[in-house]
Amino acid sequence: MAKSSPANRRQVRADPPEPRAARSARARPVKAAPLALDRLIHERIRLGIVSALAVNDALSFIDLKRLLQTTDGNLSVHARKLEEAGYVHCEKSFAGRVPRTEYRLTSAGRDALGRYLDHMEALIRSTRVERS
Repeated sequence: MAKSSPANRRQVRADPPEPRAARSARARPVKAAPLALDRLIHERIRLGIVSALAVNDALSFIDLKRLLQTTDGNLSVHARKLEEAGYVHCEKSFAGRVPRTEYRLTSAGRDALGRYLDHMEALIRSTRVERS
């Protein structure tokens, strides 16, 4: 009969092992889950649209396209999503025979952008506090 070395012996525990998730949760402080970002505004082109409109009374399709350096199709799709959400108002007209599309930020869009920026600022503050 061979002797068992200390490395081969199993220690008997009175309690079952603690699950890994419980150990890792205990090891670091638990914070409340952050509020969800407004995914509609969080996308780069849409954030660009609402930000540009927040500092301008109105912008044409051409102005936004040039400012955001995007394609007609890309700008059109993103502007439509913001319009459907009620964040942006779109007005179409003609200057002679040339179509003109102009966008304005609605009060709902301004409020949504304010909430989004408040959330981002809170995330930044939280991150900076943790690093200190």
